[in-house]
Amino acid sequence: MTSVDHIWHGCRLATLSPSRQGLGLVDDGVIAAAAGRIVYAGPASDAPSSLDAKQITDCDGRWITPGLIDCHTHLVYGGNRAREFEQRLAGASYEEIARAGGGIVSTVKATRQATTEELVSAALPRLDALIAEGVTTIEIKSGYGLELATERRQLQAARQLGSERPVSISTSFLGAHTVPPEMNGRSSDYIDLICNTMLPQIAAEGLADAVDAFCEGIAFSVDETARLFAKAQALGLPVRLHADQLSNLHGAALAARFGALSADHLEYADDDGMAAMARAGTVAVVLPGAFYFIREKQLPPIDAMRRHGVSIALATDSNPGSSPLTSLLLAMNMGATLFRLTVDECIAAVTREAARALGLSAETGSLEPGKYCDLAIWNIEQPAELVYRMGFNPLHARVWHGTLLA
Repeated sequence: MTSVDHIWHGCRLATLSPSRQGLGLVDDGVIAAAAGRIVYAGPASDAPSSLDAKQITDCDGRWITPGLIDCHTHLVYGGNRAREFEQRLAGASYEEIARAGGGIVSTVKATRQATTEELVSAALPRLDALIAEGVTTIEIKSGYGLELATERRQLQAARQLGSERPVSISTSFLGAHTVPPEMNGRSSDYIDLICNTMLPQIAAEGLADAVDAFCEGIAFSVDETARLFAKAQALGLPVRLHADQLSNLHGAALAARFGALSADHLEYADDDGMAAMARAGTVAVVLPGAFYFIREKQLPPIDAMRRHGVSIALATDSNPGSSPLTSLLLAMNMGATLFRLTVDECIAAVTREAARALGLSAETGSLEPGKYCDLAIWNIEQPAELVYRMGFNPLHARVWHGTLLA
């Protein structure tokens, strides 16, 4: 007999296994887990007959997907920007608000004043909302400190969230989010500060799993971003990029040149950028919450992504200014209705492809032996319900690293 910790049977599976077509659907499925990892996931008819479990759960025909992954968030910050929401309703653009001292800089002020404990306390309700919808892995960026002490506190708070809740946290250092107010007009000097002081310290303390940047006219140029990415690579850290959101600075091609895990937003990215990303294996992370919230008009080039075979992930971009969204289920619906992603694309985008965007494909994102047993168990009749419905949460149970959580 092969002893395992838990067996789930009587379930329908969306395995997301690349070895199966589409979502990798299995009608009469079984999942077995030991030591927090999947031992078997597939048809009951093919399951090893020698399995012996300490705990057995009959799923009564429910669907199981991999635990959801929110691969782009700014979850840790101080304050809020409800006033800017009112300004945008009155006609002000995101760029106008930013140039007038609002936007990211206004959140920087509130975040610099917050302690680590206050940042954790403020972020927990946002994290809990995502967990309640089946999220088992979440990426959290810094970027609201713009100086070493506060950037460290943000990343420390993000790590602490992983000890407060049963969820996997991936962190990104986004010191190059915008130029701090005390260095206004000196973006190149600020990049020097990041490269020479901030990033080496962050890397030495192991606080970041990746380095991110905002390459845009209101933030950092291609050359400045390239200097930062070269430093990150020298320190052994992978890179990600906020690219081509408000204009085409060829950020997609820049991300590809550095073998970035992902390039995110991409509304203004061109065909050459998509081709470069495909060659580099860089994932496109689309963020319909921000597109909706700041009323953008330019759609990301989804058809070009498909044509070139670029992997597409999708995330909430949860942040105080341009996407105060804490529902990955709603983000999927937005991805379908606004960007015309298919149901299969949306579900893959918050599981298998989101794991790829974080460099975690070997650990999570699909139901395959050897990966963490991270599951979302749903009260649905068909997977399309996860994308089709709004304001409805059909989660029955969540499993993180093999532990069943009601």
